[in-house]
Amino acid sequence: MIFLADLPAPSRMGDILMAFLSIVFEGAPYILIGTVFSGIIDAFLPAKLLDRVLPKSKVLATLIAGFLGLVFPVCECAVVPVIRRLVQKGLPLSCAVTYMLSAPIMNPIVAISTLTAFKEFQGLSWATAGNATMTIARLSLGYLVAVIVGLVVMRFKPGQVLRASIANKIANAATAADDHVHAPAAGFNGKLVHAMRSSMRDFLDTAMYFAIGVAITSVFNTQINQGLLNTVAGNDWLAVPSLMGLAIVLSLCSTSDAFIAAPMTAFSMAAKLAFLVFGPMMDIKLLFMYSSVFQRKVVVSLLIGLFILIGLLSGPWMNLIQHLYIKP
Repeated sequence: MIFLADLPAPSRMGDILMAFLSIVFEGAPYILIGTVFSGIIDAFLPAKLLDRVLPKSKVLATLIAGFLGLVFPVCECAVVPVIRRLVQKGLPLSCAVTYMLSAPIMNPIVAISTLTAFKEFQGLSWATAGNATMTIARLSLGYLVAVIVGLVVMRFKPGQVLRASIANKIANAATAADDHVHAPAAGFNGKLVHAMRSSMRDFLDTAMYFAIGVAITSVFNTQINQGLLNTVAGNDWLAVPSLMGLAIVLSLCSTSDAFIAAPMTAFSMAAKLAFLVFGPMMDIKLLFMYSSVFQRKVVVSLLIGLFILIGLLSGPWMNLIQHLYIKP
């Protein structure tokens, strides 16, 4: 029989380690899935296939890329290694960024979790949206913001946005395609080995940045008084940026963050919407993971731009969705 006196005394370091492990165990499987997927893309997806499948118009291709999360649903932990491989395989940079930002929100798993957390299943049917205002607002605003950022990125060349090592791989791939230089075709087993090796490299690279972000998040979650947020909940001018800042440091997975936002009754729906859209696009772990793909100035610009854009749009967008909603 184990008595309470035999249990170790609580400690700050123990709390930090417990929070760290809980986030790692939650996020690591998704990183593994994402890196395996990226390895399969690297080995089996023919070069320039995406150029032939997507519309020739970059604007139209970017608009379509915002819906790719419905076909390839991944959370934010898994999407970074995937888009790195897709860019190297010929996916236009604007489409890759749009998919990267929208996929953690515009996917069926997140839609279901949001419906469940906000109890919006009631009255939901194929003919009517029921009372699913938060779910509709989250998915639609996530799509809109991702497309806007993608259209902005369209103005830049890969070398101005991506890290030099990745931009060079894209340039080398394009040169090889122009010169009709191809690697000898390997059998299925050879491609599978190549996919696993690529997955291993991507996992180690991504996991390093992920662990740094999780460590910072763990300290915040256990050592900062979360009750301080209630003092700003009544003012949207303070509540919206406060919840967005909280989304950065909590580093929640997009498949579960709705269950954290829904019980925050002191905050408005607009503030919760900002939390649910900004978090999957930008948090501490993503800051470090983005740094493995993009130049540092691009990551900083993305952080500031998304913070301002979502902060300005969340209130009017939530009001618009609620205004359009007609109770049955």
